Amino acid sequence: MGSLDLVREALFAAGAGRIGGYERCSWFTEGTGTFLGGAGTDPTVGERAREERVPELRLETVYPADREDDVVRALRDAHPYEEPAFDLYALL
Repeated sequence: MGSLDLVREALFAAGAGRIGGYERCSWFTEGTGTFLGGAGTDPTVGERAREERVPELRLETVYPADREDDVVRALRDAHPYEEPAFDLYALL
């Protein structure tokens, strides 16, 4: 199982991915991530002190507002990066 599937499983177990009668709803696309690891970092891919460009996947899903803490915790615990980048948007 790849990192994408591990993260999806963790998010779904934390209560994400439900829309009406549907479960395990998500969307992902491929892109290129860039970063420069500073002192004290240990990049999962690439090298510290060198700007990197790596293939990455962007994953999107939904969750109820009252599950936000659990969903964010699950994301951080399951993601392979030291510092995963993520956005949270309230759907009103």
